[in-house]
Amino acid sequence: MSGQRKFFVIGNWKMNVDKARIDHIAKFMSAASLDPNTEAVVGCPSCYLSYARQRLPDEIAVAAQNCYKVAHGNFSGEISPAMILDSGCEWVILGHPERRTIFKEPDQLIAEKVAHAQQTGIKIIACLCETSEDREEGRTDDVLFGQMKSLAASISDWSRVVIAFEALWASNTGVLATAAQVQEALAKLRHWLRANVSDKVANSTRILYAGSVSSSNCRELAQLEDLDGFLVGSAALRPDIVDIINARRPDVSSLIAHFDRPDGRRA
Repeated sequence: MSGQRKFFVIGNWKMNVDKARIDHIAKFMSAASLDPNTEAVVGCPSCYLSYARQRLPDEIAVAAQNCYKVAHGNFSGEISPAMILDSGCEWVILGHPERRTIFKEPDQLIAEKVAHAQQTGIKIIACLCETSEDREEGRTDDVLFGQMKSLAASISDWSRVVIAFEALWASNTGVLATAAQVQEALAKLRHWLRANVSDKVANSTRILYAGSVSSSNCRELAQLEDLDGFLVGSAALRPDIVDIINARRPDVSSLIAHFDRPDGRRA
């Protein structure tokens, strides 16, 4: 938690929306009072990028969920960063855990995508993940630091990159990571940046957490020293996302407590 790093929340819709659902989400997000101190983004399927951009309030940015490593060519089914920008969107998610685990994208391919995306000027949410097997076999550090090393070699402008860490063993498994476990992982990533890139990058780069983030646990997690926001999955489809975006905004009870006088009377 740092005042110099703006809180960041991205709600990733994955392959779970159509135009009607986007309209529904846009309606409740437009009506909500969102914390202006949080940068809010949604991750949208590529076929709906322009539609989502038209329907959502201007203060909510739109990200593509993936892109390819070159600008154009005979690559059926792929999209380029330039196409995303041409759709009016300014972010792309790269190396999402589902791309790494389901589609078996290796570190090298993800790094090549990041390198090309950097050349275009699009902003990147670069993802890392820890699987259950990584954790059980004690290789979490080696895996995460290997992913970080591959990404860092492809990044020339860290000001346009957000890092997102997902504990897959705590994503829709019924097992929740404790605040201490989340802080430990994020602190290790920030330490890696400090040791292998620079103090400036370590201090300024935002690091997000993903792993069954909800309206019930977001406030506690939002206070962690090295956490700068969330990558949200299923909760992004529900009004819960408003609570998560507002996770650092003081609630009414804390405001009342702040203004209570020692003698019990309201100020």
